[in-house]
Amino acid sequence: MRREPRRRRLLRRLAGLAACGFAGGLAAPPAFAAGPAPGRAEPVPTVAAASGLKFAIEELAAAFTRETGRKLRLSFGSSGNFARQIEQGAPFELFLSADEAMVFRLADKGLTLDRGTLYAVGRLVLIVPRGSPLKPDGELRDLAAALVDGRLKRFAIANPEHAPYGKRAEEALRHAGLWEAIRPRLVMGENVAQAAQFATSGSAQGGIVAHSLALAPALAGGSHFALIPAAWHQPLNQRMVLLKGAGETARAFHDWLLQPAARAVMARYGYGPPEEGKGEGGEEGKGEGGRGKVQGGGKAGSGKTGEGAAWTGSR
Repeated sequence: MRREPRRRRLLRRLAGLAACGFAGGLAAPPAFAAGPAPGRAEPVPTVAAASGLKFAIEELAAAFTRETGRKLRLSFGSSGNFARQIEQGAPFELFLSADEAMVFRLADKGLTLDRGTLYAVGRLVLIVPRGSPLKPDGELRDLAAALVDGRLKRFAIANPEHAPYGKRAEEALRHAGLWEAIRPRLVMGENVAQAAQFATSGSAQGGIVAHSLALAPALAGGSHFALIPAAWHQPLNQRMVLLKGAGETARAFHDWLLQPAARAVMARYGYGPPEEGKGEGGEEGKGEGGRGKVQGGGKAGSGKTGEGAAWTGSR
């Protein structure tokens, strides 16, 4: 019997492999799954949230799960670090940023479904632990005096290079004319939650942190704080956005956060109400009692000073 030429045998074998899906990636699976198969649970989505939101979002996520049966995985950190991670392909589905500029940056790179939604406006406070030589003075006059008389050894803020609350703290300190004098005494947190830990745990005599953290139950009783005028810094516009590939649970939580009940919880943690259309290049937060005014919210919601507690959480 005459044998089949070697080249023809090779071509026939390659054709057979291609038909089975092993050649040239012709039968490779799609890059993105179309969704969970009928009867299969959707994977738990990961929500990236600014660290200042920790206590508020944990409470809201728990309520969302109780109401809908859908679970969420929460990750807290600085908005700048999250934006970089998303650019590098981190599989978050919803991003709640403390700085809307981070959302716009991701939107401009085509990584989000849209340009997001303004969901709240944050505030800064000066916070001091009980027994601190510093007074909870939102106008920072006692902080200025402490720099001169030597009472201040360490002062905590979040790192301004990537944490929105750190950037705004720097702006407030510059407004008060204290930035250059206080720089050698700064201890910087990786995010504002870590800065709050430094400011209230004895690592520093005080610090500038998010109002939401000062109001959190974990701080109640061991510290004092005072609101810093909103006009002293650029507004802390908090914007959330769904990332490309976001599933049904992430989309449902995004919409759920815009309900009045959810916004009432945000107000209880010291966040001002959003005014969509004013966030991007607007004038939000200009002036004490303006759009940055706190609505409701416990001891500090209607006043300028309040009390918190010893920090017991961890980041």
